[in-house]
Amino acid sequence: MLLRLLCLLALLAALPAGAAELKIDLGHGAKTLESSQLATRPDARTIDIPQDVAYRRAMRYRAVPLKALLAGATAGDHLQFVASDGFAAEVPAALVLDGHGAEAWLAIEDPQQPWPALPGKSQGAGPFYVVWTRPEAGGVNPEQWPYQLAAIRKLDAVAARFPAMAPDPALATGSPERRGFEVFQHICLACHTLNGQGDARLGPDLNVPYNPTEYLRADLLRAYVRDPQALRHWPQAKMPGFDAKVLSDADLDALLAYLRHMAGRKHGP
Repeated sequence: MLLRLLCLLALLAALPAGAAELKIDLGHGAKTLESSQLATRPDARTIDIPQDVAYRRAMRYRAVPLKALLAGATAGDHLQFVASDGFAAEVPAALVLDGHGAEAWLAIEDPQQPWPALPGKSQGAGPFYVVWTRPEAGGVNPEQWPYQLAAIRKLDAVAARFPAMAPDPALATGSPERRGFEVFQHICLACHTLNGQGDARLGPDLNVPYNPTEYLRADLLRAYVRDPQALRHWPQAKMPGFDAKVLSDADLDALLAYLRHMAGRKHGP
């Protein structure tokens, strides 16, 4: 018994103090990576992010190219990035593997030198944070900068996993509602469910019991998406605003068309 206890203490002593773990599951065997081993990889480097999405200022990180951690992933794969607070970002693997100039990095927090608290929050973005260099080249949106990252996993496409979210299959391929469903996946799905389906746990369901198009005038709903605090202000609000550089007027029109359409396709929670 004493020998087993001494072995356990020796094992604990060998672990890096404050080391964090990231789980990656691409469908061919899950693996767990520790922050200490990631920070000392040969391809780890210090990068500068001039306009950091989470911190809203320039930041510097120790980081690893994200695609180097996704061996076996293909451009057709669908990835989900799960944060410890319930945020679940849906990102096509193609964007990570070839962002047409945009490059994804996994930033790794040093437990001995933790990152500062996020604006308006008590915690920082660590222990892991997906950041991008030249994000504009790939059309990367703010929801694709997940922080407090805990896991990355390969999943089926959203419509296959959550059929109650899908618009009427009879709609034309190029319809605004179908385009709006794509926008919903990029902008809203990281925080919200719809018809009780989805993995995120941060925001309310956007169709049951009521769809926002049923209780907000179209102009007020547009204003809310652009700047939530301008319409409804409270200190604990988490929803960011989406300006025209992130969400074009055409895409906002399509998103609202999708939501109005889904108001007539309610399913139980």
